Amino acid sequence: MSNVSGIIKSIQDIMRKDVGVDGDAQRISQLVWMFFLKIYDDREAEIELLEDHYKSPLPEHLRWRNWAADPEGMTGDELGDFVNLQLFPTLKNKLAVSGPTGERAKVIRNVFEDAYNYMKSGTLMRQVINKICEINFNNTQDRHTFGSIYEQILKDLQSAGNAGEFYTPRAVTKFIVDRVDPKLAESVLDPACGTGGFLACAIDHKRNRYVKNAADEAVLVASIHGVEKKALPHMLCTTNMILHGIDTPTQIEHDNMLSRRAYTDYGEADRVNVIITNPPFGGMEEDGVENQFPATLRTRETADLFMALVVRLLKSHGRAAVVLPDGFLFGEGMKTRLKQTLLEQCHLHTIVRLPNGVFNPYTGIKTNILFFTKKPEAEWPATKDVWFYEHPYPEGVTSYNKTRPMQFEEFATECAWWGEEADGFVARVETPQAWKVSLEEIAARNYNLDIKNPHVGEQISHDPEELLQQYRAQQQDIQSLRDQLKDILSAALTGAQ
Repeated sequence: MSNVSGIIKSIQDIMRKDVGVDGDAQRISQLVWMFFLKIYDDREAEIELLEDHYKSPLPEHLRWRNWAADPEGMTGDELGDFVNLQLFPTLKNKLAVSGPTGERAKVIRNVFEDAYNYMKSGTLMRQVINKICEINFNNTQDRHTFGSIYEQILKDLQSAGNAGEFYTPRAVTKFIVDRVDPKLAESVLDPACGTGGFLACAIDHKRNRYVKNAADEAVLVASIHGVEKKALPHMLCTTNMILHGIDTPTQIEHDNMLSRRAYTDYGEADRVNVIITNPPFGGMEEDGVENQFPATLRTRETADLFMALVVRLLKSHGRAAVVLPDGFLFGEGMKTRLKQTLLEQCHLHTIVRLPNGVFNPYTGIKTNILFFTKKPEAEWPATKDVWFYEHPYPEGVTSYNKTRPMQFEEFATECAWWGEEADGFVARVETPQAWKVSLEEIAARNYNLDIKNPHVGEQISHDPEELLQQYRAQQQDIQSLRDQLKDILSAALTGAQ
């Protein structure tokens, strides 16, 4: 087995010597399109053993095996010219997207439409290619190892404050998919799919529980849908799907779900059984996107628009789980109307309150998972009570970090407590972590869902972001008092003259 971790580090070291590659984002982008072609070629080799008359969507001279696999092959200016003048122009614009290989060709074209070759040195590019060739993606162990490295690459790429785009920890995606439990034929959508973590987890879940034969596998493949507006995450997601056995992931679209059409234009044909997502939060959409939504739901805040769209896109009795920050729970204005709509049209049965640090090192913002089921209009208001579950740190842990991330096993207590929606969760009981709040109480709070655990006394927060917020609020109060004093003194002095 090849040392995948060592290979990735070697590749990054080689790329740092190239004057054309500037920074981590370009290194990752360069790395991903090269890995995509190697992964695609390895997968084609596997398909060729299974299908007698398989035809590649790529011209023969552009297949990885014919220009990259020979360690003594093209290098220097010859390789640079080949990539820039033949490979990229063909993959971007010249593949045949109709006919028997059309769907596969569309996948490749979509991956390369916003990809670039940043490397200037063909000699260094040859060194990178030779390193990539050391990995066999048809080797189960290599594929599994690369999956872990792939996640680490994403973590290295994403930094705090980047419009709220944070890698969702595997423990959280696995818990969400486990609780939502998408069945074999149920359509699954992530409208802000990023690199495909939720979709990959849903594929694994369905395969492990429901796929018994080739016909079932075909049903699974047809059920997975994702949309991602940014080029690099879309490329990573497409690659991720191929690694997970979805050979032609045409249902991973490169688009912005919020602006592709008006909110009211999404009809029954667009609705799905299951939505699982962690929409970007803290970011703002470009001007005009909010006009796609009804006046009562207009905002430029990305997470709120996605939340409105999730409710719209669920089929009757469809299920969803969405990761959202605390700000959604206590926010007012449009957020109040959105929460009222959510509680009326959907059964918001569970809010899991995650502890600080789940998304470290990207952000310290506290997050929550909202689980809900869309109900037919005859059953509105759909929510009668909301259960809250405060997920505690494991014993001996005070925060999560890179070396001590959250583990799926920590959710065992929630899973044991969960119960069944079919019987109204009658098995649920209040515990030191779990409590229930009625719709009447929530409405009386003006739909503020930031409801603290009643079993825990007043706690002093030592979270730096919370302390800074408190400090800023205190400074504003102090300034307000100063302004009032100035006005009083000014009035007094004016009257004395």
